[in-house]
Amino acid sequence: MITDTHTHLYVEEFDQDRDEVISRGFELGINRHFLPSIDSTYTAAMIALEEKYPENIRLMMGLHPTHVKKETVDSELSHVRDMLSKKSFVAIGEIGIDLFWDKRTLGLQQQAFVEQIRLAQYHDLPIVIHCRDAFDEIFEILEQENNPRLRGIFHCFTGNLQQAKRAISFNMKLGIGGVVTFKNGGIDQFLHDIPLKHIVLETDSPYLAPVPYRGKRNESAFISEVIDKLALIYKLPRKQIIEVTTENASFIFNCG
Repeated sequence: MITDTHTHLYVEEFDQDRDEVISRGFELGINRHFLPSIDSTYTAAMIALEEKYPENIRLMMGLHPTHVKKETVDSELSHVRDMLSKKSFVAIGEIGIDLFWDKRTLGLQQQAFVEQIRLAQYHDLPIVIHCRDAFDEIFEILEQENNPRLRGIFHCFTGNLQQAKRAISFNMKLGIGGVVTFKNGGIDQFLHDIPLKHIVLETDSPYLAPVPYRGKRNESAFISEVIDKLALIYKLPRKQIIEVTTENASFIFNCG
């Protein structure tokens, strides 16, 4: 079984062929999908998809940092708390800090990140971190909130070796997707120095499609290209890459 630990199957880009996309993944053995939240406007669609594929889809709950807005942050975080009180989720995510799109909301993003980390610890759930142009800011908060219950995934890891090791020191796995296949992605240059036990597979579909699909809509079936690249980097058979990364995902999300 191949695990896609990060896919937005519920978004509008899949409205015309969502079932076909999921079926293509099934044909390749991609039988488990973990769906991170964005904001409250997508919650109903996420739950409907989980109900349709109860054996294959697991949901997270959280407020994405690019959707942290002054006008709505309080109501959005209230929605996160409310959903966590009503329903089971496998993680709090995706949460974090994004300074690529809007640096003006940094303070709000930091507050939302801290609150959601504390929610994760209260509910004993892992976190799934979105980090863009914000490694220093993310690490500062992880240091502040660090305790034995802190654990999760550094989604779409794009940092350097030192940052990878620091992320791992906070009990984080590294989410590796299409970026590892990019010519200038960078992470393929040092990933062999990170033991495979710290790696999980992801697509972030419909975004960040791997080579040779770069620029197209991403989907879980394309995770095969990521597996091939990791097999080259680690000099291991595909089967071992699949087995270890799926085991890592099961450990983080506490599910079989």
